[in-house]
Amino acid sequence: MTSEYPRPVALVRMRGAILGVAVLLLAGCGSSPAMQSGGAIIGGPATKWASGAKRAPKFSLKDQNGRPVSLAAYDGRTVVVTFLDPLCRNYCPIEAARLGDVVRSLPPAARPAIVSISVNVFGNARRYLLQDIQKWKVGSEFRWAVGTPSQLASVWKRYDIGVLDQAKTIAGVTVHNIVHTEAAYVVDAQGYERALYLWPFTAADMKSTLTALSG
Repeated sequence: MTSEYPRPVALVRMRGAILGVAVLLLAGCGSSPAMQSGGAIIGGPATKWASGAKRAPKFSLKDQNGRPVSLAAYDGRTVVVTFLDPLCRNYCPIEAARLGDVVRSLPPAARPAIVSISVNVFGNARRYLLQDIQKWKVGSEFRWAVGTPSQLASVWKRYDIGVLDQAKTIAGVTVHNIVHTEAAYVVDAQGYERALYLWPFTAADMKSTLTALSG
């Protein structure tokens, strides 16, 4: 995603690795590491964990309304923790809408929360977050999670999310192209990671994972 800002802000640069395998960071607001060379989607999650095997890293940030949002607040409920760019107009809106569709397809009692941690420190103004919720049709279970650059960078690192700001100055204006690992973790009601999905993933696969956890 390319965006213009009146003042450049320093962004922590890092390249993440998922399970020890380097994830390529591709230009264009979101990578597609789950694609085969021929362009077909690899079915199912990139990896899965047994119950109680890998606790999800905790975080404490703010949502689109300035209210606290944390993983601990969802104890007893399944959560999809994803990482999206509020200013993206490429892959992120599609992933968000797909997650919203999956949640709505489940019985009310089995619907997970969706917490989207921002990967763009330049796009965390409330007006952008609210605009995305409306335009992306994510549903009432969706919340943004934003914070200071250092707070967000800490969460990215603990979830192995690579974020790179490819900044350029054109005619005195700083343009930021945010490139990141586009991933969604399924965290069970006890706070343990159970599956990792890398974009692109299918609604059917994600629904299958969530249904199994609600059974």
